[in-house]
Amino acid sequence: MLSELRIENLGVIEQLEVVLTDGLTALTGETGAGKTMLVEAISLLVGGRADASIIRPGAQEARVEGRFVDAHGEVVLARVVPLDGRSRAYVNGRLATVSNLVEQGAALVDLHGQHAHQSLLSQSAQRAALDTFAGLDLSELRAARARITELDANLAAIGGDERARAREIDLLTFQIDEIGSAGLSDPNEDQILERDEDLLADAVAHREALWQAVAALTEDDGAGDGLGKAISSLGHRDALGELSTRLRGLQEELNDVVGDLRSKAESTEENPQRLEEIRKRRQLLVDLRRKYGETLAEVISYGQEVAERLAELQGFEARAALLDTQRTVALANIAKAEKVVGTKRRQAAPKLAAAVEAHLKTLAMTSASMAITVGQDPGDDVVVLLSANPGSPLLPLTKVASGGELARTMLALRLVLTQAPGTLVFDEVDAGIGGTAAVSVAAALADLGQRHQVLVVTHLAQVAAAARTQVSVTKTVRAKQTYAQAAVIQGDDRIAEIARMLSGGVAQASAVEHARDLLAASVSKKRLG
Repeated sequence: MLSELRIENLGVIEQLEVVLTDGLTALTGETGAGKTMLVEAISLLVGGRADASIIRPGAQEARVEGRFVDAHGEVVLARVVPLDGRSRAYVNGRLATVSNLVEQGAALVDLHGQHAHQSLLSQSAQRAALDTFAGLDLSELRAARARITELDANLAAIGGDERARAREIDLLTFQIDEIGSAGLSDPNEDQILERDEDLLADAVAHREALWQAVAALTEDDGAGDGLGKAISSLGHRDALGELSTRLRGLQEELNDVVGDLRSKAESTEENPQRLEEIRKRRQLLVDLRRKYGETLAEVISYGQEVAERLAELQGFEARAALLDTQRTVALANIAKAEKVVGTKRRQAAPKLAAAVEAHLKTLAMTSASMAITVGQDPGDDVVVLLSANPGSPLLPLTKVASGGELARTMLALRLVLTQAPGTLVFDEVDAGIGGTAAVSVAAALADLGQRHQVLVVTHLAQVAAAARTQVSVTKTVRAKQTYAQAAVIQGDDRIAEIARMLSGGVAQASAVEHARDLLAASVSKKRLG
Protein backbone atom coordinates (compact mmCIF):
# COMPACT_ATOMS: atom_id res chain seq x y z
CA MET A 1 0.00 0.00 0.00
CA LEU A 2 1.22 3.51 -0.83
CA SER A 3 1.00 5.23 2.54
CA GLU A 4 2.77 8.53 1.82
CA LEU A 5 3.52 10.50 -1.33
CA ARG A 6 5.78 13.55 -1.50
CA ILE A 7 6.24 15.63 -4.65
CA GLU A 8 8.49 18.60 -5.39
CA ASN A 9 8.55 20.76 -8.54
CA LEU A 10 6.49 18.45 -10.74
CA GLY A 11 4.30 20.30 -13.23
CA VAL A 12 2.03 22.72 -11.35
CA ILE A 13 3.06 21.15 -8.04
CA GLU A 14 5.73 23.07 -6.14
CA GLN A 15 5.55 20.97 -3.00
CA LEU A 16 2.90 18.47 -1.97
CA GLU A 17 2.61 15.83 0.70
CA VAL A 18 -0.34 13.48 1.11
CA VAL A 19 -0.97 10.57 3.46
CA LEU A 20 -3.07 7.79 1.91
CA THR A 21 -5.12 4.95 3.37
CA ASP A 22 -6.26 1.56 2.17
CA GLY A 23 -9.48 0.92 0.25
CA LEU A 24 -10.78 3.22 -2.49
CA THR A 25 -9.37 6.75 -2.62
CA ALA A 26 -10.81 9.27 -5.08
CA LEU A 27 -8.59 12.05 -6.40
CA THR A 28 -10.83 14.92 -7.42
CA GLY A 29 -10.48 18.53 -8.49
CA GLU A 30 -11.10 20.87 -11.38
CA THR A 31 -9.49 20.21 -14.76
CA GLY A 32 -5.88 21.34 -14.71
CA ALA A 33 -5.64 21.33 -10.92
CA GLY A 34 -2.90 18.71 -10.97
CA LYS A 35 -4.66 15.40 -10.35
CA THR A 36 -2.88 13.71 -13.21
CA MET A 37 0.45 14.92 -11.81
CA LEU A 38 -0.15 12.66 -8.80
CA VAL A 39 -0.52 9.72 -11.18
CA GLU A 40 2.56 10.90 -13.08
CA ALA A 41 4.47 10.96 -9.78
CA ILE A 42 3.50 7.37 -8.99
CA SER A 43 4.48 6.36 -12.53
CA LEU A 44 7.95 7.86 -11.98
CA LEU A 45 8.29 5.94 -8.71
CA VAL A 46 7.77 2.61 -10.44
CA GLY A 47 10.15 3.27 -13.30
CA GLY A 48 7.99 5.22 -15.75
CA ARG A 49 9.55 7.38 -18.45
CA ALA A 50 11.15 10.59 -17.13
CA ASP A 51 11.02 13.74 -19.25
CA ALA A 52 12.52 17.09 -18.29
CA SER A 53 9.36 18.80 -19.61
CA ILE A 54 7.52 17.75 -16.44
CA ILE A 55 9.80 19.87 -14.24
CA ARG A 56 8.13 22.97 -12.79
CA PRO A 57 9.21 26.17 -14.58
CA GLY A 58 12.09 27.81 -12.74
CA ALA A 59 13.15 24.62 -10.89
CA GLN A 60 16.32 22.65 -11.55
CA GLU A 61 14.85 19.23 -10.86
CA ALA A 62 11.68 17.39 -9.89
CA ARG A 63 11.64 14.92 -7.02
CA VAL A 64 9.11 12.25 -6.03
CA GLU A 65 9.16 10.00 -2.96
CA GLY A 66 6.75 7.28 -1.93
CA ARG A 67 6.52 5.06 1.14
CA PHE A 68 4.98 1.64 0.57
CA VAL A 69 3.91 -0.50 3.52
CA ASP A 70 2.72 -4.12 3.58
CA ALA A 71 2.83 -7.15 5.85
CA HIS A 72 6.50 -7.68 5.05
CA GLY A 73 7.60 -4.20 6.08
CA GLU A 74 8.10 -0.99 4.16
CA VAL A 75 10.10 0.32 1.24
CA VAL A 76 10.76 3.92 0.22
CA LEU A 77 11.18 4.63 -3.51
CA ALA A 78 12.40 7.94 -4.89
CA ARG A 79 13.04 9.44 -8.31
CA VAL A 80 14.81 12.68 -9.21
CA VAL A 81 14.44 14.17 -12.70
CA PRO A 82 17.00 16.94 -13.51
CA LEU A 83 16.79 19.50 -16.28
CA ASP A 84 19.99 18.07 -17.74
CA GLY A 85 21.23 14.51 -17.62
CA ARG A 86 19.62 11.25 -16.69
CA SER A 87 17.15 10.74 -13.86
CA ARG A 88 18.31 9.23 -10.57
CA ALA A 89 16.57 6.42 -8.68
CA TYR A 90 16.71 5.50 -5.00
CA VAL A 91 15.47 2.51 -3.01
CA ASN A 92 15.39 3.00 0.76
CA GLY A 93 17.72 5.96 0.44
CA ARG A 94 20.37 4.13 -1.58
CA LEU A 95 21.17 4.83 -5.20
CA ALA A 96 19.53 2.34 -7.56
CA THR A 97 18.81 1.91 -11.23
CA VAL A 98 15.51 2.59 -12.96
CA SER A 99 15.39 -1.17 -13.57
CA ASN A 100 15.39 -1.62 -9.78
CA LEU A 101 12.37 0.68 -9.56
CA VAL A 102 10.61 -1.26 -12.32
CA GLU A 103 11.27 -4.54 -10.49
CA GLN A 104 10.09 -3.16 -7.15
CA GLY A 105 7.15 -1.34 -8.71
CA ALA A 106 5.84 -4.41 -10.54
CA ALA A 107 5.09 -6.01 -7.18
CA LEU A 108 3.72 -2.81 -5.61
CA VAL A 109 1.67 -0.83 -8.15
CA ASP A 110 -0.34 -1.25 -11.32
CA LEU A 111 -1.32 1.83 -13.31
CA HIS A 112 -4.36 1.70 -15.60
CA GLY A 113 -5.26 4.44 -18.01
CA GLN A 114 -3.14 6.62 -20.25
CA HIS A 115 0.13 5.52 -18.66
CA ALA A 116 2.37 2.77 -19.95
CA HIS A 117 2.96 0.91 -16.69
CA GLN A 118 0.20 -1.67 -16.97
CA SER A 119 1.21 -5.19 -16.08
CA LEU A 120 -1.78 -6.88 -17.71
CA LEU A 121 -0.73 -5.59 -21.12
CA SER A 122 2.20 -7.99 -21.29
CA GLN A 123 1.62 -11.47 -22.71
CA SER A 124 3.29 -13.15 -19.74
CA ALA A 125 0.94 -11.33 -17.35
CA GLN A 126 -2.10 -12.25 -19.45
CA ARG A 127 -1.00 -15.89 -19.42
CA ALA A 128 -0.48 -15.73 -15.64
CA ALA A 129 -3.92 -14.15 -15.25
CA LEU A 130 -5.53 -16.97 -17.22
CA ASP A 131 -3.64 -19.57 -15.18
CA THR A 132 -4.77 -17.92 -11.96
CA PHE A 133 -8.38 -17.87 -13.13
CA ALA A 134 -8.13 -21.53 -14.16
CA GLY A 135 -6.43 -22.53 -10.90
CA LEU A 136 -3.76 -24.16 -13.01
CA ASP A 137 -0.91 -26.12 -11.40
CA LEU A 138 2.19 -25.81 -13.61
CA SER A 139 4.54 -27.79 -11.38
CA GLU A 140 4.37 -30.98 -13.48
CA LEU A 141 5.12 -29.09 -16.71
CA ARG A 142 7.98 -27.18 -15.10
CA ALA A 143 9.46 -30.43 -13.74
CA ALA A 144 9.23 -32.09 -17.18
CA ARG A 145 10.94 -29.13 -18.83
CA ALA A 146 13.64 -29.08 -16.18
CA ARG A 147 14.28 -32.79 -16.79
CA ILE A 148 14.82 -32.34 -20.54
CA THR A 149 17.18 -29.44 -19.84
CA GLU A 150 19.15 -31.66 -17.48
CA LEU A 151 19.37 -34.51 -20.00
CA ASP A 152 20.45 -32.19 -22.81
CA ALA A 153 23.18 -30.79 -20.57
CA ASN A 154 24.37 -34.32 -19.77
CA LEU A 155 24.47 -35.23 -23.46
CA ALA A 156 26.46 -32.12 -24.24
CA ALA A 157 28.85 -32.83 -21.37
CA ILE A 158 29.79 -36.31 -22.60
CA GLY A 159 30.91 -35.16 -25.98
CA GLY A 160 28.54 -33.03 -27.97
CA ASP A 161 28.08 -33.98 -31.62
CA GLU A 162 29.99 -36.77 -33.35
CA ARG A 163 32.62 -34.53 -34.99
CA ALA A 164 33.35 -32.64 -31.76
CA ARG A 165 33.62 -35.93 -29.90
CA ALA A 166 36.05 -37.36 -32.51
CA ARG A 167 38.24 -34.26 -32.30
CA GLU A 168 38.37 -34.47 -28.53
CA ILE A 169 39.20 -38.19 -28.60
CA ASP A 170 42.14 -37.52 -30.98
CA LEU A 171 43.47 -34.77 -28.73
CA LEU A 172 43.14 -36.79 -25.53
CA THR A 173 44.78 -39.84 -27.15
CA PHE A 174 47.78 -37.73 -28.20
CA GLN A 175 48.12 -36.22 -24.72
CA ILE A 176 47.89 -39.59 -23.01
CA ASP A 177 50.50 -41.08 -25.37
CA GLU A 178 52.84 -38.13 -24.84
CA ILE A 179 52.60 -38.28 -21.05
CA GLY A 180 52.66 -42.09 -20.96
CA SER A 181 55.71 -42.40 -23.21
CA ALA A 182 57.66 -40.23 -20.77
CA GLY A 183 57.35 -42.99 -18.16
CA LEU A 184 56.76 -40.63 -15.25
CA SER A 185 56.75 -42.27 -11.86
CA ASP A 186 58.59 -40.00 -9.44
CA PRO A 187 57.18 -36.46 -9.02
CA ASN A 188 60.66 -35.39 -7.76
CA GLU A 189 62.56 -36.68 -10.80
CA ASP A 190 63.37 -33.24 -12.15
CA GLN A 191 65.14 -32.23 -8.89
CA ILE A 192 67.16 -35.49 -8.90
CA LEU A 193 68.20 -34.98 -12.52
CA GLU A 194 69.22 -31.41 -11.77
CA ARG A 195 71.67 -32.62 -9.12
CA ASP A 196 73.01 -35.36 -11.40
CA GLU A 197 73.55 -32.91 -14.23
CA ASP A 198 75.39 -30.51 -11.96
CA LEU A 199 77.69 -33.33 -10.82
CA LEU A 200 78.46 -34.65 -14.30
CA ALA A 201 78.87 -31.22 -15.86
CA ASP A 202 81.93 -30.54 -13.66
CA ALA A 203 83.11 -34.10 -12.82
CA VAL A 204 86.88 -33.36 -12.64
CA ALA A 205 86.50 -30.47 -10.24
CA HIS A 206 84.01 -32.41 -8.12
CA ARG A 207 86.36 -35.44 -7.89
CA GLU A 208 89.29 -33.22 -6.89
CA ALA A 209 87.17 -31.53 -4.20
CA LEU A 210 86.13 -34.93 -2.82
CA TRP A 211 89.77 -36.18 -2.52
CA GLN A 212 90.77 -32.93 -0.89
CA ALA A 213 88.03 -33.45 1.67
CA VAL A 214 89.23 -37.02 2.30
CA ALA A 215 92.80 -35.78 2.79
CA ALA A 216 91.70 -33.07 5.21
CA LEU A 217 90.06 -35.67 7.38
CA THR A 218 92.60 -38.53 7.20
CA GLU A 219 96.11 -37.15 6.72
CA ASP A 220 98.50 -36.48 9.60
CA ASP A 221 97.34 -33.61 11.73
CA GLY A 222 93.97 -33.80 9.97
CA ALA A 223 90.57 -33.83 11.62
CA GLY A 224 90.83 -37.58 12.27
CA ASP A 225 94.12 -37.27 14.15
CA GLY A 226 92.82 -34.36 16.19
CA LEU A 227 89.74 -36.31 17.17
CA GLY A 228 91.87 -39.35 18.14
CA LYS A 229 94.10 -37.23 20.35
CA ALA A 230 91.08 -35.73 22.08
CA ILE A 231 89.76 -39.20 22.91
CA SER A 232 93.14 -40.32 24.24
CA SER A 233 93.47 -37.27 26.46
CA LEU A 234 90.33 -38.16 28.30
CA GLY A 235 91.59 -41.69 28.85
CA HIS A 236 89.64 -43.70 31.36
CA ARG A 237 88.42 -40.89 33.49
CA ASP A 238 85.04 -42.04 34.69
CA ALA A 239 83.91 -38.54 35.52
CA LEU A 240 84.36 -37.59 31.87
CA GLY A 241 82.86 -40.74 30.44
CA GLU A 242 79.89 -39.03 28.82
CA LEU A 243 82.09 -36.61 26.87
CA SER A 244 84.42 -39.45 25.88
CA THR A 245 81.45 -41.40 24.55
CA ARG A 246 80.29 -38.45 22.47
CA LEU A 247 83.79 -38.05 20.98
CA ARG A 248 83.87 -41.73 20.01
CA GLY A 249 80.47 -41.26 18.32
CA LEU A 250 81.93 -38.40 16.31
CA GLN A 251 84.89 -40.56 15.36
CA GLU A 252 82.57 -43.29 14.03
CA GLU A 253 80.54 -40.70 12.08
CA LEU A 254 83.75 -39.22 10.69
CA ASN A 255 84.90 -42.63 9.49
CA ASP A 256 81.49 -43.14 7.78
CA VAL A 257 81.71 -39.77 6.06
CA VAL A 258 85.26 -40.47 4.89
CA GLY A 259 84.04 -43.75 3.39
CA ASP A 260 81.23 -42.00 1.55
CA LEU A 261 83.60 -39.34 0.26
CA ARG A 262 86.04 -41.97 -1.08
CA SER A 263 83.19 -43.90 -2.71
CA LYS A 264 81.80 -40.78 -4.37
CA ALA A 265 85.26 -39.66 -5.51
CA GLU A 266 86.02 -43.07 -7.01
CA SER A 267 82.67 -43.20 -8.84
CA THR A 268 82.75 -39.64 -10.13
CA GLU A 269 84.04 -39.82 -13.66
CA GLU A 270 83.40 -37.86 -16.80
CA ASN A 271 80.51 -39.35 -18.78
CA PRO A 272 79.46 -37.09 -21.69
CA GLN A 273 76.93 -39.62 -22.94
CA ARG A 274 75.14 -39.81 -19.60
CA LEU A 275 75.26 -36.03 -19.28
CA GLU A 276 73.56 -35.63 -22.67
CA GLU A 277 70.89 -38.16 -21.69
CA ILE A 278 70.15 -36.24 -18.51
CA ARG A 279 69.92 -32.94 -20.35
CA LYS A 280 67.51 -34.39 -22.92
CA ARG A 281 65.39 -35.92 -20.18
CA ARG A 282 65.26 -32.63 -18.31
CA GLN A 283 64.15 -30.80 -21.46
CA LEU A 284 61.40 -33.38 -21.98
CA LEU A 285 60.17 -32.77 -18.45
CA VAL A 286 60.21 -29.00 -19.04
CA ASP A 287 58.10 -29.45 -22.18
CA LEU A 288 55.60 -31.60 -20.31
CA ARG A 289 55.30 -29.09 -17.46
CA ARG A 290 54.78 -26.26 -19.97
CA LYS A 291 51.83 -28.13 -21.51
CA TYR A 292 50.23 -29.96 -18.63
CA GLY A 293 51.14 -28.52 -15.22
CA GLU A 294 53.46 -26.43 -13.11
CA THR A 295 55.00 -29.51 -11.47
CA LEU A 296 55.57 -33.15 -12.43
CA ALA A 297 52.95 -34.10 -9.84
CA GLU A 298 50.41 -31.98 -11.75
CA VAL A 299 51.48 -33.52 -15.07
CA ILE A 300 50.96 -37.01 -13.66
CA SER A 301 47.55 -35.99 -12.26
CA TYR A 302 46.53 -34.45 -15.59
CA GLY A 303 47.42 -37.67 -17.37
CA GLN A 304 45.11 -39.59 -15.06
CA GLU A 305 42.26 -37.09 -15.62
CA VAL A 306 42.43 -37.19 -19.41
CA ALA A 307 42.59 -40.99 -19.31
CA GLU A 308 39.30 -40.98 -17.38
CA ARG A 309 37.77 -38.49 -19.82
CA LEU A 310 38.89 -40.59 -22.79
CA ALA A 311 37.34 -43.68 -21.26
CA GLU A 312 34.11 -41.73 -20.79
CA LEU A 313 34.10 -40.58 -24.41
CA GLN A 314 34.94 -44.04 -25.69
CA GLY A 315 32.00 -45.33 -23.69
CA PHE A 316 29.78 -42.65 -25.24
CA GLU A 317 27.60 -44.97 -27.22
CA ALA A 318 26.34 -46.84 -24.16
CA ARG A 319 25.94 -43.66 -22.10
CA ALA A 320 24.33 -41.77 -24.99
CA ALA A 321 21.93 -44.61 -25.66
CA LEU A 322 20.79 -44.51 -22.03
CA LEU A 323 20.40 -40.73 -22.08
CA ASP A 324 18.55 -40.86 -25.40
CA THR A 325 16.12 -43.36 -23.94
CA GLN A 326 15.59 -41.15 -20.91
CA ARG A 327 15.19 -38.14 -23.18
CA THR A 328 12.48 -39.88 -25.20
CA VAL A 329 10.59 -40.55 -21.99
CA ALA A 330 11.11 -36.95 -20.87
CA LEU A 331 9.78 -35.60 -24.19
CA ALA A 332 6.72 -37.77 -23.84
CA ASN A 333 6.19 -36.42 -20.32
CA ILE A 334 6.51 -32.86 -21.61
CA ALA A 335 3.99 -33.51 -24.37
CA LYS A 336 1.59 -35.05 -21.86
CA ALA A 337 1.97 -32.15 -19.41
CA GLU A 338 1.69 -29.57 -22.22
CA LYS A 339 -1.52 -31.15 -23.46
CA VAL A 340 -3.04 -31.02 -19.97
CA VAL A 341 -2.02 -27.37 -19.53
CA GLY A 342 -3.10 -26.36 -23.03
CA THR A 343 -6.48 -28.05 -22.62
CA LYS A 344 -7.15 -26.35 -19.28
CA ARG A 345 -6.10 -22.97 -20.66
CA ARG A 346 -8.39 -23.35 -23.67
CA GLN A 347 -11.23 -24.42 -21.41
CA ALA A 348 -10.73 -21.47 -19.08
CA ALA A 349 -10.14 -18.81 -21.75
CA PRO A 350 -13.78 -18.33 -22.90
CA LYS A 351 -14.98 -18.41 -19.29
CA LEU A 352 -12.56 -15.65 -18.29
CA ALA A 353 -13.46 -13.63 -21.39
CA ALA A 354 -17.19 -14.00 -20.63
CA ALA A 355 -16.72 -12.99 -16.99
CA VAL A 356 -14.77 -9.86 -17.96
CA GLU A 357 -17.21 -9.04 -20.76
CA ALA A 358 -20.11 -9.21 -18.31
CA HIS A 359 -18.43 -6.61 -16.12
CA LEU A 360 -17.65 -4.43 -19.15
CA LYS A 361 -21.35 -4.24 -20.03
CA THR A 362 -21.99 -2.61 -16.64
CA LEU A 363 -19.09 -0.18 -17.14
CA ALA A 364 -20.53 1.81 -20.08
CA MET A 365 -19.14 -0.65 -22.63
CA THR A 366 -22.40 -2.40 -23.47
CA SER A 367 -21.24 -3.37 -26.96
CA ALA A 368 -17.82 -4.59 -25.92
CA SER A 369 -16.80 -8.12 -26.71
CA MET A 370 -13.75 -9.98 -25.51
CA ALA A 371 -11.92 -13.11 -26.52
CA ILE A 372 -8.80 -14.84 -25.30
CA THR A 373 -6.77 -16.84 -27.78
CA VAL A 374 -4.56 -19.69 -26.66
CA GLY A 375 -1.82 -21.08 -28.89
CA GLN A 376 -0.88 -24.68 -29.47
CA ASP A 377 -0.07 -26.89 -26.52
CA PRO A 378 0.92 -25.92 -23.93
CA GLY A 379 -0.82 -22.69 -24.88
CA ASP A 380 1.91 -20.32 -23.72
CA ASP A 381 0.83 -17.81 -26.38
CA VAL A 382 -2.09 -16.21 -24.57
CA VAL A 383 -3.51 -12.99 -26.02
CA VAL A 384 -6.47 -11.01 -24.65
CA LEU A 385 -8.50 -9.41 -27.47
CA LEU A 386 -11.06 -6.64 -27.18
CA SER A 387 -13.61 -5.02 -29.44
CA ALA A 388 -14.93 -1.92 -27.71
CA ASN A 389 -17.53 -0.90 -30.30
CA PRO A 390 -19.96 -2.61 -32.71
CA GLY A 391 -18.29 -3.53 -35.97
CA SER A 392 -14.79 -3.08 -34.56
CA PRO A 393 -12.50 -6.08 -34.93
CA LEU A 394 -11.14 -7.89 -31.93
CA LEU A 395 -7.65 -6.52 -31.28
CA PRO A 396 -5.00 -7.18 -28.64
CA LEU A 397 -5.31 -4.96 -25.56
CA THR A 398 -2.04 -3.27 -26.51
CA LYS A 399 -3.80 -1.83 -29.58
CA VAL A 400 -6.87 -0.45 -27.78
CA ALA A 401 -6.74 3.30 -28.48
CA SER A 402 -9.00 4.82 -25.83
CA GLY A 403 -7.44 5.27 -22.41
CA GLY A 404 -10.83 5.20 -20.76
CA GLU A 405 -11.86 1.96 -22.48
CA LEU A 406 -8.54 0.37 -21.63
CA ALA A 407 -8.81 1.46 -18.00
CA ARG A 408 -12.32 0.01 -17.74
CA THR A 409 -11.17 -3.23 -19.33
CA MET A 410 -8.40 -3.46 -16.76
CA LEU A 411 -10.93 -2.71 -14.03
CA ALA A 412 -13.14 -5.53 -15.28
CA LEU A 413 -10.18 -7.91 -15.39
CA ARG A 414 -9.20 -6.94 -11.86
CA LEU A 415 -12.75 -7.55 -10.66
CA VAL A 416 -12.58 -11.10 -11.98
CA LEU A 417 -9.02 -11.87 -10.87
CA THR A 418 -7.94 -11.93 -7.26
CA GLN A 419 -4.18 -11.62 -7.59
CA ALA A 420 -2.77 -8.15 -8.24
CA PRO A 421 -0.25 -5.69 -6.77
CA GLY A 422 -1.30 -4.05 -3.53
CA THR A 423 -1.95 -0.65 -5.11
CA LEU A 424 -4.03 -0.12 -8.25
CA VAL A 425 -4.20 3.31 -9.90
CA PHE A 426 -6.93 4.17 -12.43
CA ASP A 427 -6.87 7.27 -14.60
CA GLU A 428 -9.56 8.05 -17.19
CA VAL A 429 -11.61 5.06 -16.04
CA ASP A 430 -14.75 7.24 -16.05
CA ALA A 431 -14.03 9.05 -19.32
CA GLY A 432 -17.23 9.75 -21.27
CA ILE A 433 -19.70 8.01 -18.97
CA GLY A 434 -22.44 9.05 -16.60
CA GLY A 435 -25.82 8.03 -15.21
CA THR A 436 -26.28 4.35 -14.45
CA ALA A 437 -22.87 3.49 -15.87
CA ALA A 438 -21.26 5.92 -13.44
CA VAL A 439 -22.96 4.17 -10.54
CA SER A 440 -21.72 0.80 -11.86
CA VAL A 441 -18.14 2.05 -12.20
CA ALA A 442 -18.29 3.46 -8.67
CA ALA A 443 -19.57 0.16 -7.31
CA ALA A 444 -16.91 -1.79 -9.20
CA LEU A 445 -14.12 0.41 -7.87
CA ALA A 446 -15.49 0.19 -4.33
CA ASP A 447 -15.66 -3.59 -4.66
CA LEU A 448 -12.04 -3.69 -5.83
CA GLY A 449 -11.14 -1.46 -2.90
CA GLN A 450 -12.16 -4.27 -0.56
CA ARG A 451 -9.14 -6.27 -1.75
CA HIS A 452 -6.63 -3.61 -2.77
CA GLN A 453 -5.68 -0.02 -2.25
CA VAL A 454 -7.32 1.71 -5.24
CA LEU A 455 -6.49 5.26 -6.30
CA VAL A 456 -8.74 6.72 -8.98
CA VAL A 457 -8.60 10.09 -10.72
CA THR A 458 -12.25 10.89 -11.29
CA HIS A 459 -14.70 13.57 -12.40
CA LEU A 460 -17.68 11.45 -11.37
CA ALA A 461 -19.48 12.39 -8.17
CA GLN A 462 -20.73 8.81 -7.87
CA VAL A 463 -17.16 7.48 -7.75
CA ALA A 464 -16.06 10.15 -5.28
CA ALA A 465 -18.98 9.36 -3.01
CA ALA A 466 -18.23 5.64 -3.10
CA ALA A 467 -14.64 6.17 -1.96
CA ARG A 468 -13.47 5.53 1.57
CA THR A 469 -11.16 8.53 1.27
CA GLN A 470 -11.38 11.59 -0.95
CA VAL A 471 -8.35 13.74 -1.79
CA SER A 472 -9.13 17.13 -3.27
CA VAL A 473 -6.53 18.68 -5.56
CA THR A 474 -6.79 22.45 -5.87
CA LYS A 475 -4.74 25.17 -7.50
CA THR A 476 -4.13 28.83 -6.82
CA VAL A 477 -2.37 31.51 -8.85
CA ARG A 478 0.06 33.86 -7.10
CA ALA A 479 2.28 36.30 -8.94
CA LYS A 480 1.41 34.62 -12.22
CA GLN A 481 2.57 31.24 -10.87
CA THR A 482 0.25 28.25 -10.42
CA TYR A 483 0.47 26.25 -7.19
CA ALA A 484 -1.31 22.93 -6.62
CA GLN A 485 -2.18 21.41 -3.26
CA ALA A 486 -3.83 18.17 -2.19
CA ALA A 487 -5.66 17.41 1.01
CA VAL A 488 -7.93 14.72 2.41
CA ILE A 489 -11.40 16.26 2.76
CA GLN A 490 -14.20 15.23 5.08
CA GLY A 491 -17.60 16.45 6.29
CA ASP A 492 -18.90 19.65 4.73
CA ASP A 493 -15.78 20.09 2.61
CA ARG A 494 -16.37 16.73 0.99
CA ILE A 495 -20.06 17.50 0.46
CA ALA A 496 -19.11 20.78 -1.18
CA GLU A 497 -16.58 19.13 -3.50
CA ILE A 498 -19.02 16.43 -4.59
CA ALA A 499 -21.66 19.12 -5.15
CA ARG A 500 -19.21 20.98 -7.38
CA MET A 501 -18.62 17.79 -9.34
CA LEU A 502 -22.38 17.34 -9.76
CA SER A 503 -23.28 20.86 -10.82
CA GLY A 504 -20.16 22.62 -11.96
CA GLY A 505 -21.26 25.57 -9.84
CA VAL A 506 -24.86 25.66 -11.18
CA ALA A 507 -27.92 25.00 -8.96
CA GLN A 508 -25.58 24.65 -6.01
CA ALA A 509 -28.30 24.16 -3.35
CA SER A 510 -29.82 21.14 -5.04
CA ALA A 511 -26.36 19.80 -5.81
CA VAL A 512 -25.48 19.91 -2.11
CA GLU A 513 -28.56 17.87 -1.26
CA HIS A 514 -27.74 15.42 -4.00
CA ALA A 515 -24.17 15.17 -2.67
CA ARG A 516 -25.50 14.40 0.81
CA ASP A 517 -27.73 11.69 -0.64
CA LEU A 518 -24.84 10.12 -2.56
CA LEU A 519 -22.63 10.01 0.51
CA ALA A 520 -25.43 8.66 2.66
CA ALA A 521 -26.17 5.95 0.11
CA SER A 522 -22.50 5.06 -0.03
CA VAL A 523 -22.23 4.79 3.75
CA SER A 524 -25.35 2.61 3.79
CA LYS A 525 -23.90 0.25 1.18
CA LYS A 526 -20.65 -0.04 3.12
CA ARG A 527 -22.54 -0.97 6.28
CA LEU A 528 -24.58 -3.57 4.43
CA GLY A 529 -21.40 -4.92 2.88
